Amino acid sequence: MSNTLSAGLVGAATTTVTNANIAATMKSGSLAVFATPAMCALMEEAACAAVNAHLEAGSGTVGISLNITHDRATAMNDLVKATATLTAVEGRKLVFDVQAEDSKGIIGKGTHERFIINNEKFMAKVKA
Repeated sequence: MSNTLSAGLVGAATTTVTNANIAATMKSGSLAVFATPAMCALMEEAACAAVNAHLEAGSGTVGISLNITHDRATAMNDLVKATATLTAVEGRKLVFDVQAEDSKGIIGKGTHERFIINNEKFMAKVKA
């Protein structure tokens, strides 16, 4: 594990609300609003962005928990930005505070945990 991996690292990810990521398309509801599963994925993308450059070659991370609230709907064509702040490094477990916001403010927040893995070993176990 890299010694540059420490609390305080921040990552971000953005997306625009389109037909591809609304509740009706993702089957998490019937409305044309930003889907909760899309918000979860954006938060995970932000967490990866925070740490990927600090991992050893051949290593990656996998999500192991996500505890969030989705507090407000976001309309079509609005921009959503997720941010993830690394708050703890516990061996191979990484803990993040995550939040998402649109043009009107925060739409969701919570915590996310990821585990550092060796990509090759992980995939070998998946295929076994």
